[in-house]
Amino acid sequence: MAVEPLTEREIEDRLSGLPGWRVAEDRLTRSYRLASHAVAAALVADVARVQDELDHHSDLTLGYRTVALSVNTHSVGGRITELDFALARRVEELAAGHAAS
Repeated sequence: MAVEPLTEREIEDRLSGLPGWRVAEDRLTRSYRLASHAVAAALVADVARVQDELDHHSDLTLGYRTVALSVNTHSVGGRITELDFALARRVEELAAGHAAS
């Protein structure tokens, strides 16, 4: 099955189910605050495992008590696809388990 870029309407519809996520510069993005640097690092490790499982990787930034993600699909010219939203939904599940806000 080929991956296709989503339309602006499709992106808006999917964003409504992912509070905190937004589009910036043709990328799906989200930042999280966590209780400590160690908890933030643990979230990064969990996200990295899921990205390998999905074979779809974001830019992932670890800060002192923050984690930021930014993703689009390179194989369709850096546009946003369902792959990006599948990753975002999985990250949301992980973030909840780490009490991220």
